[in-house]
Amino acid sequence: MPTTPNKLAAGDVIATRQLDTVSSGPVSVPDPHRMTHLQFRRYAGCPICNLHLRSFAQRHGELEVAGIREVAVFHSSTDAMAPYQQTLPFPLIADPQRRLYREFGVEKSMRSIADPRAWPAVVRGWNRHLAPQSDTGEGGHTGLPGDFLIAPDGRIVARKYGTHANDHWSVDDVLAEARRPLQ
Repeated sequence: MPTTPNKLAAGDVIATRQLDTVSSGPVSVPDPHRMTHLQFRRYAGCPICNLHLRSFAQRHGELEVAGIREVAVFHSSTDAMAPYQQTLPFPLIADPQRRLYREFGVEKSMRSIADPRAWPAVVRGWNRHLAPQSDTGEGGHTGLPGDFLIAPDGRIVARKYGTHANDHWSVDDVLAEARRPLQ
């Protein structure tokens, strides 16, 4: 019987680790000098994920000015993700075995795509020529998103576990969480 991953909470501390990126070498998570927004997306060709990440790419400068390093994780292979790295100004991590997903408690569920609240984003993504690709990685279409804002000392400042494919933080949400006083 599969087990439910342990959910992390604000205040929990994660160990520093070096993660291999798709094309830009290793990245330290957490970043030792600024906050890290570690976001778990679904698979590389997911129209919702790509629409979402484009909004982060467009406002990447605001995140950097606020002292936030953006890092995105997908449960796809490096080969499936390589074409996307060139269009995004932040590191992408391939995690096809979902090791990081399990460590951070990010789940998969049929509600990911069955929830009607995800459907408008699917349509918007498809309309922007972001049709899903066949390599959906381990977990396929059922992956759920997760967002973690991590302080340089490894403390989780805030986190969000998505309940459907389009349930994630926006850039404004990340900026607002980063402005909150650390406790």
